[in-house]
Amino acid sequence: MAVDAEKVQRTPDADQETKPESASSRKVHTTCYMCACRCGIEVTVENERIRFISGIPESPVNQGVWCAKGGAGIMTQYSPARLTSPMMRAPGTERGQGEFVPVDWETALSTVEEWLRDIRQTDPSRLAYFTGRDQMQAFNGYWAKQFGSPNWAAHGGFCSVNMAAGGMYSIGGSFWEFGWPDVEHARLFILIGVAEDHPSNPLKLAIAKLKDRGGRFIVINPVRSGYGALADEWVPIHPGTDGALFMAFMQVLVQRGLYDAEFLRRYTNAAALVEEAPGTERDGRIWRSDDGDMMTVLPNGEFSPFRKADGKGQLEGVYTFQGRTFRPAFQILKDRLETCTPAWAEEITHVPRKTIVRLALEMGKMAMNHPVVLQQPWTDFYGTRHPETTGRPVAFHAMRGLAAHTNGFQTIRALFDLMMILGTIDTPGGFLYKSPYPKPAPPPVSPAPNRSDYQPNQAAPQPLLGYPLSPDDLLVEEDEPIRIDEAYSWKYPLAAHGVIQNVIRNAHDEQPYGIDTLMIYMANIAWNSSWNTLETRKMLTAKDENGNYKIPHVVVLDAYDSETVAFADVVFPDTTYLERWDAASLQDRPISEPDGPADSIRQPAVEPPKDVHPAADTLIELANRLELPGFVENGTVRYHSYKDFIQLWETAPGSKVGILAGFRGRDGRSAFVGEPNPRQLEAYARNKAFWFQPLPQSRKYYRMANQEYLNWARDVKFNATNDPIILNFYSEVLQTFRLAGQGLWPGKKPSDPALRKRLATYFDPLPFWHQPLELEASNREEYPLVLITQRPMTHYHSWGSQNAWLRQLLHENPLFVNPSTAERLGLKEGQWVWMESRQGKMTAVLRYSDAVEPGTVWTWNAVAKAPGAWGLDPNAPESQRAILVNHIIPDTLPPGKLQGTVFNNDPITGQAGWYDTRVRIYPSELHEVWPKVAARKPRQVEMTQLTYFGYSTRKGG
Repeated sequence: MAVDAEKVQRTPDADQETKPESASSRKVHTTCYMCACRCGIEVTVENERIRFISGIPESPVNQGVWCAKGGAGIMTQYSPARLTSPMMRAPGTERGQGEFVPVDWETALSTVEEWLRDIRQTDPSRLAYFTGRDQMQAFNGYWAKQFGSPNWAAHGGFCSVNMAAGGMYSIGGSFWEFGWPDVEHARLFILIGVAEDHPSNPLKLAIAKLKDRGGRFIVINPVRSGYGALADEWVPIHPGTDGALFMAFMQVLVQRGLYDAEFLRRYTNAAALVEEAPGTERDGRIWRSDDGDMMTVLPNGEFSPFRKADGKGQLEGVYTFQGRTFRPAFQILKDRLETCTPAWAEEITHVPRKTIVRLALEMGKMAMNHPVVLQQPWTDFYGTRHPETTGRPVAFHAMRGLAAHTNGFQTIRALFDLMMILGTIDTPGGFLYKSPYPKPAPPPVSPAPNRSDYQPNQAAPQPLLGYPLSPDDLLVEEDEPIRIDEAYSWKYPLAAHGVIQNVIRNAHDEQPYGIDTLMIYMANIAWNSSWNTLETRKMLTAKDENGNYKIPHVVVLDAYDSETVAFADVVFPDTTYLERWDAASLQDRPISEPDGPADSIRQPAVEPPKDVHPAADTLIELANRLELPGFVENGTVRYHSYKDFIQLWETAPGSKVGILAGFRGRDGRSAFVGEPNPRQLEAYARNKAFWFQPLPQSRKYYRMANQEYLNWARDVKFNATNDPIILNFYSEVLQTFRLAGQGLWPGKKPSDPALRKRLATYFDPLPFWHQPLELEASNREEYPLVLITQRPMTHYHSWGSQNAWLRQLLHENPLFVNPSTAERLGLKEGQWVWMESRQGKMTAVLRYSDAVEPGTVWTWNAVAKAPGAWGLDPNAPESQRAILVNHIIPDTLPPGKLQGTVFNNDPITGQAGWYDTRVRIYPSELHEVWPKVAARKPRQVEMTQLTYFGYSTRKGG
């Protein structure tokens, strides 16, 4: 029978705790995995059982703070959902039934090896390998690259690629792992589209410090939950309209002269002269000197290269040279802002125009009239010595609430242009980069663009993800995509994280081609990491006219019996984060702070079950069997385990740069650049599982322009050169795609008129607001409300809600609606309702909440479970009282002029439009959760019967 959450925690005698049999105990330092913060944690192990988890005071991330979710990591270790041996689908059963037989490792490995060997010898693109949240992308991307398939990507396309790409194409960094608000010096902190699950501990610390100093804290979000409850002001905004708000903010600031003109002239391309040449390939391009520098105009009217202008380039005006006409980029935006008035934004955002003006003036006056001045000299790339460091004390932080819309890329661009106008990029009191950022905007790294680059029995010549600089970098043959997910195609040109949500439908439809094997590493694509979920599950089980599965083979690597596991043909069990070696790397998703670069490791606190291997070890074993280059050289295996890979791999042969930056060199005394150290992990373990190198004060600010920092960043190989990183107020890269849409680009360009129109419409080099595509496609009168979700503080993706301790905090999720909206619709608190979108309908229990914008309904995500999944009883509340709104989120847009399937994705990056669904709600005659999927028998393991989980503060308890 299934294990009940309450029973898992209880001891044989409810009034007396069971004591350990002996006093054998130890402390193990590692890195948490319960959310994206990756805090440093100390794990207490008694008698080979994990007893307690607490924070590491020296950790640069959490400084000893830890949360209840992190402490509950114990119960991910002893979860009823644990997979404890390799499995294969039972003979005579169908996918989705979850009927498996345990097999030995050799059987599972040799089966998958045979599939992969045939693929690699014939057509590597027939493998589609996609990974979930927080798997080491540097390793997984390298594995897929060496296999030779173009079809690898991670979780970001489904989650937050707009945030990453929007920032990288603007400032060579972004929020989250890329940068952080300098709340220590800020006087005004504005948090936009951030749910309380992420980034929990660091943000709580920052907000506490701000409020202790009397700083003002504003939250802009359709929902006032979590952090919003602490805010001095909550600005309820209609979903998908933040870009319009930012444009209106800029309109007020520019009109009132409250902007940092010196910052714009010296450190951005706002003064660059943009040519007006309609009908030619020069239109919208930046005028450049013979050596490639941007051209500007000086106050005396002379034209000068940017570097020689020494920050004196003019921001406004219209200029001619030899019959050619130019405007500074700032002037073009200023002209656009004339129509972006607060009154215009009020109609779109539902934020009153007076509030818009007041907030814009507050941030502008705070930035310009109350600068932060630090007595820290520094030298910029012009050679100018600044006797002190000046900053603007207005800090922003934003997350998925901005990104997960199909207008999200341009919204993020608008936010960064707003921050440039205020002069808050890498200045005291504003946004600060985290190492290894800033990078060039964008970095000059992109996948190999031709089908001939992906041939049998050879590695791909370039990384599989990156940042195209022009249409010539796209993975297309004329109009046809080279990748199964259509990343880097004309539909989604800047898909920097891939487009995982497109894979199953495209593979099912054999568009642009069919695949042989779908390999999924800890991504729950059959449930909460998909949309239009019921149809997605059908596609995983669909067969052709001959009775064969349309996706012939599905391989899943996971630690837990998720909904996706039931659709696998072969399952490889993974370890938990408390059982394996792993790393948070500067090559992947670093844990750096603005004060300096940092990375960390995970190390085993306890041994895994005997038939469980780390997924990375499984992939390395397959790589060695297939003799993938880089893994096997001249018949010699380079890595026997992921532990070897972490310590010995280099970004390129002889680069002396690897996964971890600390304790490099044979003696362990080098940092950043040094020979691989085969005992590196031991050094990290002795240093409480992390490494941190504070930056000198002279390198901490203006890093895109600080010559001392730029020289150092080149020396430690963060960047290839010590050239300045000019911030892209105006994106010339986007303009090259617009020219391709207009048929004017001299290289690759689409022939389909609909594709050309798409490029010309959305690839504007300056930010603008447009309605999200799904909201535009749905009838507003028929579906008047917008549905969004947020992750709760207690849970993090799927694995949080199968945690026995966290389940007690949250195991069902109603639909929250503003009381005024409910009353207008004649709906009452606690009533069962239908929630219907263009995609379909589902039931939910209604709950009143004043903390939601009246045009929005919302609920928590990552709570609902399919009956019997995750080792839970089929009657568990997660499957009987929790709702999964993914069922009614459309995965595709209505048919239009574009040929083939057009997904509900951002037309620039392929970001999934999570928060763009229009719905209507009305009374339901059905008083239970619907739709439902068939229940399956839960899979349990013996470890869940352990009784020693009761927590006590008593010594020895």
